[in-house]
Amino acid sequence: MADNILPFRGILPRIDKSVFLAPTATVIGDVEIGADTNIWFGCLVRGDMNSIRIGRGVNIQDLTVVHVDSITYGTTIGDGVTIGHSAIIHACTLEPGSFVGMQACVMDGAVVETGAMVAAGALVPPGKIVKAGQLWAGTPARFVRECGEQEKTMIERIPQAYSDMAKEYIEAGIGGVE
Repeated sequence: MADNILPFRGILPRIDKSVFLAPTATVIGDVEIGADTNIWFGCLVRGDMNSIRIGRGVNIQDLTVVHVDSITYGTTIGDGVTIGHSAIIHACTLEPGSFVGMQACVMDGAVVETGAMVAAGALVPPGKIVKAGQLWAGTPARFVRECGEQEKTMIERIPQAYSDMAKEYIEAGIGGVE
């Protein structure tokens, strides 16, 4: 077993063999990670008190923390989600095709719906719902406007760009899953 994939309470993470897991990223406990997902340097995915489910083609950028609530909420990240550098994803749901910007924080019970974007540095408070196709920003995060072409392009383009880069890393012998 790799030093960065750790069991907790007898539960070993289940990670698809196609996943790029950076050597300094750590995955612990009740975690499932789907095909072609990439988890970059310094990330922590800690499914110790509840479960974490990460879909296919997800892009979790450097220094991000994904965690859970001990009683009510696990964390669910749908297919094709992008999470920017140094984000905190805590006991929430990110629906397929959503986007969370750098240093944003999405809190317990919050939902970011498909095609929605949380701006860099935003704080989505517990229980808030970022509706499909909306851009939210600020602390606390609030609706700013509907996503425009620039946001829609980012939501579509970035997961594939990171997937391509992850394949280059794996081919170079850096990261991956044993």
